Amino acid sequence: MRIDTPLGAPPETPLQTLPVRGPVVAERGRAVLDVVIPVYNEEADLERCVRRLHDHLARTFPYAFRITIADNASTDRTPELAAHLDETIEEVTAVRLEQKGRGRALRTVWSLSEAPVLAYMDVDLSTDLKALLPLVAPLISGHSDLAIGSRLARSSRVVRGPKREFISRAYNLILRGSLAARFSDAQCGFKAIRKDVAERLLPLVEDTGWFFDTEMLVLAERAGLRIHEVPVDWVDDPNSTVHILKTATEDLKGVWRVGRALATGALPLDRVRRPFGDDPRDRELSGVPKGLARQLVGFCVVGALSTLVYLLLYSLFRLGTGPQVANALALLLSALGNTAANRRLTFGVRGRDRAVRHQAQGLVVFGIGLVLTSGSLAALDAVPGTASHGTELAVLVAANLAATVLRFLLFRAWVFPSDSGAITDDSRNDNR
Repeated sequence: MRIDTPLGAPPETPLQTLPVRGPVVAERGRAVLDVVIPVYNEEADLERCVRRLHDHLARTFPYAFRITIADNASTDRTPELAAHLDETIEEVTAVRLEQKGRGRALRTVWSLSEAPVLAYMDVDLSTDLKALLPLVAPLISGHSDLAIGSRLARSSRVVRGPKREFISRAYNLILRGSLAARFSDAQCGFKAIRKDVAERLLPLVEDTGWFFDTEMLVLAERAGLRIHEVPVDWVDDPNSTVHILKTATEDLKGVWRVGRALATGALPLDRVRRPFGDDPRDRELSGVPKGLARQLVGFCVVGALSTLVYLLLYSLFRLGTGPQVANALALLLSALGNTAANRRLTFGVRGRDRAVRHQAQGLVVFGIGLVLTSGSLAALDAVPGTASHGTELAVLVAANLAATVLRFLLFRAWVFPSDSGAITDDSRNDNR
């Protein structure tokens, strides 16, 4: 039995993106799959469950495999039983950690393992083992990067009490609402990951406890990795030692921490991304400029927000000035914010280099918008009768929409051209 302490600082992560996915090549003498079972004081169930898992893999899994028992500082007979299984079953290895934490155990064992596909499951084997091969098959074939068992899929069959059912569904709703997660079940103890992905992803995951799974999945999803979901049959363990309230509190703290890191851009997720061309949808289309679709989306989002700010400022200035002055002031302030936002978010230009020049060019674009909107107001003023405030706003919205296409073309071709030499997100990735 190996005795390992938790790893210290993770090894430095390579800066280049992940290579294109490919099928796992089975090598003589090396396990293709390493299934980790994290345990803490599980003397009652450990041996029975490990032998059952080993028997299932020996009968159904077509490649060499390994089962690793990760003992999280147990104080009962768990270490002795793990050592006995290590000695008597060739495919079983026991690892002893002197600190608790499921996330710490998985990070340690997965980092030490040489298997190209890494998985884990809870010792109680609540998940039907028939789902194990469907779980890891997409990773072996090169189709997916991670795989999870889902108890919330429509075809899953789950037996558990209403309390756990409510908590599980509420937690996943929180993840969808706060972190925009699209995977259906973060907490099911039945997951797998490719080794090359784990090497890049695990150093970014901070949690060492129960939130480890969620953090890993959220970061993988944000990095654009493919997560395969498998419907599972699952029976709740009534003797589970998980402290629900404490775990929920730690999970909510983790959601806040990860959400803040994603919002501030503190995580270098570009190190985990797959290159373009790995997915057929990522391949460049002839006649379509590179990055055009992403820039259009970013420009529309920024434009919608800046239009709302513009209308709010116009209404505010209109309380004390005439329509032309209010329009000019509102358009000027919103244009400065619009140029800064498009510079960073739409066209990915970073740093202070040429920032003043970009704002000056943006003011020229602002001048064009001013001519269009002021001309529209002048035309409205020439119409007999007094126009209402709502009519003024409607005319301004129409004028702004008319200027939007021209503004985007000027931004793309003149203010932020791709060959300008400015430091962009795309050029940063190309240099890695």
